[in-house]
Amino acid sequence: MPTGLEFEPVPPPSRSSDSGSAAPPSRWSDPDVDAGSDAAGRDSDVDICDRDTAGRPAVAPDASTADRVARLRRISRLLDSAVAIPGTNRRVGLDPLVGLVPVVGDAPTTAAAVYIVAEAAAIGAPRATIARMCLNLLVDAVVGSIPLVGDAFDALWHANDRNVRLLEARLQEPTGERRDRRAVTAFGAVVFVTVLFVGAGAAAAVWWLLGVSGVV
Repeated sequence: MPTGLEFEPVPPPSRSSDSGSAAPPSRWSDPDVDAGSDAAGRDSDVDICDRDTAGRPAVAPDASTADRVARLRRISRLLDSAVAIPGTNRRVGLDPLVGLVPVVGDAPTTAAAVYIVAEAAAIGAPRATIARMCLNLLVDAVVGSIPLVGDAFDALWHANDRNVRLLEARLQEPTGERRDRRAVTAFGAVVFVTVLFVGAGAAAAVWWLLGVSGVV
């Protein structure tokens, strides 16, 4: 029965999006952070997918920092790995060779090694990493002070190369500071136990000598 009202069918929505509709979100997009700003609304050039394991932006060092690191790398190579030893895969630098000079041999290489650590601190290496660098130098100085054996150890230990590699690694992965902290703690524990045993042994030896001599 006609009622006088006619309804036109509503066409289904089109599957194709027009030019004014929003594009689907990328799989790298962050729901809380725009591609061009951080959570506080500040502009940022860091891609949302370019982050370290802690979720912080993994920003490459600027040109000035890269130049300073390259300079430290050249110094460390000169000291530790300038020349390849024929027939082996080992390299040596000026450090063990200059160390053979009596009295003043270790002074210039020690100054260069300290400069590497000081420059790493100025660049912004974590404190635990700086402490680990200092431990590398301490091991080099203690063992390197042994005549002849120390120079051979310098040729194998390569403290300066180790320190520059540490700096480069921490600039790329700041979260590695935890490993440096554990290494420093473990080294400190080993030193403490060693000093404790050496002190106990020295005290026992003195007590024995006093007993043999009839003093006690």
